[in-house]
Amino acid sequence: QVQLVESGGGSVQPGGSLTLSCAASGFSATQFVMAWYRQAPGKQRDLVALMNADGIRDYAPSVKGRFTISRDNAKNTVALQMTDLKSEDTAVYYCYSGFRATWGQGTQVTVSA
Repeated sequence: QVQLVESGGGSVQPGGSLTLSCAASGFSATQFVMAWYRQAPGKQRDLVALMNADGIRDYAPSVKGRFTISRDNAKNTVALQMTDLKSEDTAVYYCYSGFRATWGQGTQVTVSA
């Protein structure tokens, strides 16, 4: 069964850190583009970070220097390390794979004082 399952969301104060994890099953995450998107209430779903099969990374300008996408080939997982979080980072974060355009169910990240 092809599936992506996110974990690690939660609430944090501005300036704090969180790490999201996406566990892939039914395919190898190393062979396809893996990405993180986010969607804030009333807004469209936007790309946050991606990593292609060659390990090349790209980030949205708003998170560059604060977020890091990484992959654990042995565990078939993709992580998004988020630091210096801001209130505008509040959103539901979704994991995406280029394999059959698969989406995870999303995990909530809330940044507030």
